[in-house]
Amino acid sequence: MRHNQHRFTISTTGQALYEFTDEVEGWLSGTGIDTGLVTLFCRHTSASLLINENAASAVQRDLLRWLDQAVPEGSQYEHDSEGPDDMPAHIRTMLTGASLSVPVAGGRMLLGTWQGLYLAEHRRAPHRREIVAHLIGE
Repeated sequence: MRHNQHRFTISTTGQALYEFTDEVEGWLSGTGIDTGLVTLFCRHTSASLLINENAASAVQRDLLRWLDQAVPEGSQYEHDSEGPDDMPAHIRTMLTGASLSVPVAGGRMLLGTWQGLYLAEHRRAPHRREIVAHLIGE
């Protein structure tokens, strides 16, 4: 078994979903590993990773709207030292997750036709987010 690791940096402009499927595919194609498993890990507690539809932009808007309704900002949180969007961002990350695992074959992720990889930025301010990718395979 061979291993390969890479760090992706995504600069965000605020609350949104940022697709990074192409960046991961580009890295995978250069590893020389044909078959295996790629694990992606977000190194932050107020941003998360998702696999979701990448064809209709309405899906992303609906997801963000649902997260806003499910975990609203407000004075109900004790933790607010970094602003009113901080604690809701932590809860949204807990709900959506910090890591993904995707099988790889033919040097490509076995995502479905309309699936893409997204960083979900849960904070309103711009951030630089880091995602660690680890590929194991042959």
